[in-house]
Amino acid sequence: MSIRILLPVVAAGLLLGCAGTVPDPVRTAPDEAPSLAQVRADGASAHDGERVRWGGEIVEVRNEADATWLEIVERPLRRGGEPRDADRTEGRFLARVDGFLEPTLYAPGRQFTVSGSLDGTVKGAIGEYAYTYPVVAVQAHHLWQEPADPKRTTPRSYRYDPWYDPWYGDPWCRHPGYPYYYGPYRRPYW
Repeated sequence: MSIRILLPVVAAGLLLGCAGTVPDPVRTAPDEAPSLAQVRADGASAHDGERVRWGGEIVEVRNEADATWLEIVERPLRRGGEPRDADRTEGRFLARVDGFLEPTLYAPGRQFTVSGSLDGTVKGAIGEYAYTYPVVAVQAHHLWQEPADPKRTTPRSYRYDPWYDPWYGDPWCRHPGYPYYYGPYRRPYW
């Protein structure tokens, strides 16, 4: 097989492999979907049945007999559907997912995007404040990867330091200030 044919086939396979992890309704926004601010201003009954793609940060997870309810603080979405780490929101909404979702995975603080249709409202409270939540009947959803914890990363090796000099400390004789120096041959010199 020619390299001119093989290279595009491999590239297409890699792109399809990456694209398959996030459901298509989560990646692409529906045409003329109302924002959470529009739904809250107009009332959810004016938009019942309309398709939306909303996402944000999970605040609470409640499992019931036939569905899981997630309270989500809305965040603006990136082009691919991932919530931005922004200090702005249009409010909160409830996502109703058929079946069971593991609360330890879908935990408060995780980023979550849903695609589905609006299905009325539920009255609730945030602390003492009365709040009306728009409800999304979820058809597709995606739980985003947690960002890496900088405390859990391994320390950087001196070998990849841009100022690293393998000859510093003279590997052929003992250097009194560096008794554990291994030099370029990766073995002790004593």
